[in-house]
Amino acid sequence: MAAKKKLIKKEAVGNPTARARNELGLISDGSIEYTYDDNGLVDWRKMVKQEFLVPNKQKTKETDISNLADKDLLILLGGIKNLAQIRGFSKVEYRVYSAAPDYVMTSCGITWLPNYETENKEVYFEALADASMSNTKSFARNFLAAIAENRAFVRCVRNFLRINVVGQDEMGDASLLTESNSASTATSAADPHSLLSSVMQEKGVSFDDLKKKLVTEGKIKEFEYKSLQDIPKSQIFALIKRLKTIKG
Repeated sequence: MAAKKKLIKKEAVGNPTARARNELGLISDGSIEYTYDDNGLVDWRKMVKQEFLVPNKQKTKETDISNLADKDLLILLGGIKNLAQIRGFSKVEYRVYSAAPDYVMTSCGITWLPNYETENKEVYFEALADASMSNTKSFARNFLAAIAENRAFVRCVRNFLRINVVGQDEMGDASLLTESNSASTATSAADPHSLLSSVMQEKGVSFDDLKKKLVTEGKIKEFEYKSLQDIPKSQIFALIKRLKTIKG
C-alpha cells in the first residue's frame, strides 16, 4: 500500500494581511460597508466604529457618545489603526527631529495606496507631533518617544482622511498648562517656528536666504513673508526636512 503523501502548507507570498481591492481602490471582499459624503468621497469620519469613540473628559461630563458633537469626542488609537488598514498603505516611516530627556519631536510619514480619491495615484503624507513634560500626563512622561510616535501617526491618519475628531493619544493633561516653571524650556522647543529657527542657525541659513530661495522656486511671492513667524506651521516641517539635508 502506497504511503500517503504529507501535505505541506505553503506560506502566502507577499503581504498576508493584504485585502482584495477593486478598480476604485476600495476593499471588495464585502467585509467593509463604505459611507460617502456629498462630494462622493469616502466619509472617513463616519467610518469610525462607535467602540473606538470616547467622551473628551476635559470638555464634557456626558458619558453617552451619541449625545456628543465631534468636538467633545476622542478617537482611540485602535480606531485610527483600523481606518488606516481599511484605507490601505504600503509603508510607514518615522523620523526623530528633536530628542531630549524632557522633549521629543517626531514625524510620521505614510505611503497610501492608490484609490479614486487620489486619482488612483500613490500618495505620501506626513505629519509632525511632539511630547514633552508639559503636554503629557502621569506615567506617559516616562515614554515621551513612544507618545510622540503615536501622536504623529494619529495626526497623519486623521489629517489625510479629513477627520476632525481629536485622537486620545494627542491629548495632554490640562492641569499641567499652569505649570510654567518646569515646562518653559519644553514649551519653547515645542514651537515649530523655534525649531525652524534652531535648524536654520545650525545650517547657517538666514531668513533672507530662505525667503530668496522660496521666491526663486516660485513657492511664495516676494513680499509674502516679512518674518519667520509669517511662515505657516503647515509648511515648516517641509522646510526643516530640506534644511536637514544641507551638509555642514
